[in-house]
Amino acid sequence: MSINEPNLEQSRGVIARYRAFLPVSESTPIISLGEGNTPLLSSARLSKKVGRDCEVFIKNEGVNPTGSFKDRGMTVAVSKAVERNTRALICASTGNTSASAAAYAARAGISCVVVLPAGKIARGKLLQAVAYGAKIVAIDGNFDDALRVVREIGEDNDFAIVNSINPDRIAGQKTAAFEIVDLLGDAPDLQLLPLGNAGNLTAYWAGYREYHGSRRSTKLPAMIGFQAAGAAPIFHNRVVEKPETIASAIRIGNPASWKQARAAIDESHGAVDVVTDEEILDAQRWLARNEGIFVEPASAASIAGFFKSCDSKDGAYSFEKIPPGSRIICTVTGHGLKDPDAVAKDVVDLAPVAANPEAVRRAIAL
Repeated sequence: MSINEPNLEQSRGVIARYRAFLPVSESTPIISLGEGNTPLLSSARLSKKVGRDCEVFIKNEGVNPTGSFKDRGMTVAVSKAVERNTRALICASTGNTSASAAAYAARAGISCVVVLPAGKIARGKLLQAVAYGAKIVAIDGNFDDALRVVREIGEDNDFAIVNSINPDRIAGQKTAAFEIVDLLGDAPDLQLLPLGNAGNLTAYWAGYREYHGSRRSTKLPAMIGFQAAGAAPIFHNRVVEKPETIASAIRIGNPASWKQARAAIDESHGAVDVVTDEEILDAQRWLARNEGIFVEPASAASIAGFFKSCDSKDGAYSFEKIPPGSRIICTVTGHGLKDPDAVAKDVVDLAPVAANPEAVRRAIAL
């Protein structure tokens, strides 16, 4: 390849790479922003915390085109919607779905409607949806109310619902599991994920099972999901009427994929646990300062859960039970700039000093 020739291989989206495993045909118009192919980073520090020659990897989904894992499913959902001549997309959202749906709608040249809970969406995600040209409607209610409204409107064939109740979304999101197996050469032993509307855990399990069924892996991982303590319906096995957590992306009281995620956890001999907002923020800070990865609070739930699982005296899942040499994947789902308010309080007023080395050395106490 010459120096001026573009390397299009790196810009291929998940449909191009995994077409045989997705519900598309030769006649499906592919709407892609080059999603997927996200980093799987080995973490020596996290591996050391587990010990016993275990390896821990971070799957960083925050580097997808709109900054979250939702792009994997959206490329399939929107491609299929265009194939069916759908006039507009519609979704309920706490933020990431709205940003992704709006971007892919813009790419496809169709309209996008976002129904969101007023005052319950991170500003960075809302600005994305606005920038991409979505029609935004705020309702007096929570995410579960928004999804109920969207389900009713979606009965009109003019709209394609692109929440995770759409099986095309789940189909696209399972490609993250494919990538992990492709890079490791086999499935991991444990897969840790934040757990909100539960579509992602459902999708990962589907992906691991499909690859295992096609003999591309020799084993299946235990699926471990972590909910915020104030929004933990699956953990408590009851609907949470008023979910509350700083992790807005998983602030959901009645997950759409509840049954599927529960089945995945049970079938994989996994577990579901809760982490507090304090643990989430501590994990977010740790990940940024120790691994150079800045994630939104919801994404840090998997890291917070990892730390909790390292403590055999606390939590629903203990790493003491796993064999030496196990491989553990912690997926982080969204970029920190999408929801930066949690760390904004750490930003101090920067009083200027004189523009000389002596003043700068005094300021940094050297």
